[in-house]
Amino acid sequence: MRRRNMHEVLSELNKTSGVTGSMVVGNDGIVIAADLDTSYEGDTVGALAASITANIQKSLNRLDTSPPKQVMIEADEGKLFFTDANLGILVVTTAKEVNIGLVRLEIKNAISRLKVNK
Repeated sequence: MRRRNMHEVLSELNKTSGVTGSMVVGNDGIVIAADLDTSYEGDTVGALAASITANIQKSLNRLDTSPPKQVMIEADEGKLFFTDANLGILVVTTAKEVNIGLVRLEIKNAISRLKVNK
């Protein structure tokens, strides 16, 4: 998928109520495309996403469990969603108070659009 098309998908995802930013990172943490709030540094978030998902995957392997499809971290400032997007990890940042179901639905739609536009 072309980077410009990825930015369009991310921009559309960011219109979801409560979503403050989104990005696609490779499994190595390298930023592929980003549309993040200026309070976040893309390279740092990308490295964090890769590290967290890799560690969770290693832990689940020990339990003979399949890799996670999505991980959500809830903090005082907001939520982080890390979702397997096949081409990497779709990272979504949100406000503290957000409709989790709506965000998950829009993440699913964004991933479908990313796959279609490969």
